[in-house]
Amino acid sequence: MKTAASLYIHIPFCNSFCNYCDFYSVNIKNLNKDYFESFITALISDIKFQIEYFDINEIPTVYIGGGTPSVLGAKISRLFNALKELTFFSPEEFTVEANPESITEEFLSLCRRGGVNRLSLGVQTFHEPSRLSVNRKGNALFLESQLSLAYQYFPGAQSSADLSFDLMTGLPYQDEKIIIEDINRIRAHKPSHVSLYSLTVEKNTSLAEKIKAKKIILPDSDKSDSLWLFGRDMLISEGYNHYEVSNFAQDGKQCLHNMRYWQMKNWIGAGPSASGTIINEETAQAKRFTYAQDVDAYIKTPLITSAQCENIDKIALLKDTILMGFRCKQGPDKELFKRRFGCSLEKCIPKTIEKWKDKDIMLFLNSFLNDAFTEI
Repeated sequence: MKTAASLYIHIPFCNSFCNYCDFYSVNIKNLNKDYFESFITALISDIKFQIEYFDINEIPTVYIGGGTPSVLGAKISRLFNALKELTFFSPEEFTVEANPESITEEFLSLCRRGGVNRLSLGVQTFHEPSRLSVNRKGNALFLESQLSLAYQYFPGAQSSADLSFDLMTGLPYQDEKIIIEDINRIRAHKPSHVSLYSLTVEKNTSLAEKIKAKKIILPDSDKSDSLWLFGRDMLISEGYNHYEVSNFAQDGKQCLHNMRYWQMKNWIGAGPSASGTIINEETAQAKRFTYAQDVDAYIKTPLITSAQCENIDKIALLKDTILMGFRCKQGPDKELFKRRFGCSLEKCIPKTIEKWKDKDIMLFLNSFLNDAFTEI
């Protein structure tokens, strides 16, 4: 049976590390061009093998993330060319993630020629004290010039080349005035999509160590929450629909790739630390494959058969479907849910649905899920 699956590609390289980040990545400082070539060769082999292994004949969306994919520069064209050689390759959405600091005109041009129609830039903030406090490079003026460059190739709103920005609240030295300035500055570049994240301090990160040593002081939880809510309200007032917990989009400009995650549809993942999930709709069970966080091992053996495989039974998949689906304003795909599990969502968790029917589930997701999982 043929399978439709989205494709996520993890590029595990960075020029430097933001001290709040816990994604797998390695510093490119001591890596030579042959290493990148070997990595891209491994990626291409991996993708082709998975397509055959899972009998995939449709890739609706592609997302190249990291790490910092833009550090590959012109070398990324090899990957684009290999994807275009797939006979059925015609994704509706093709996203590349980048840090504004590392994009170049050559890179942007290669992306457009390679079929990329969506660029996601991690701005976080223009406020220099906040940027420096979490080891983000580039001052505000440089950042502005880089966004202007990106806009030339990805005009965003009302175009077929969408531009998405990430912003972050809860950073050191932030207040409402900074949030207003950040949103006004990105608005000038007409993004069709904005992700607004509240800073989360992950264990074993440089940020966690600096907070413990009192070298960095963050806003308290109440202030951090109020800053995020302030940013949310401003984005909504600017015409962005709050369609997922941390994501806002103009009409028809939701991130299709992430929507497939949230609706628990098939995706494959290529690259070290990447994961994919393939669902058997007849049994309502799934398999999740995750690669080790090891670039050298991946280059040596880029085969999905060497990845860790987790079997997901029907109840676990049902919980995952509810958990991910209710991150979105529209909730889980009701038709898919009924077809997959043999019952409607309303019949599966009737008491929870009734209790929460007039409440904003996205703002109180943990409480909603606790009720839902208790009822299942």
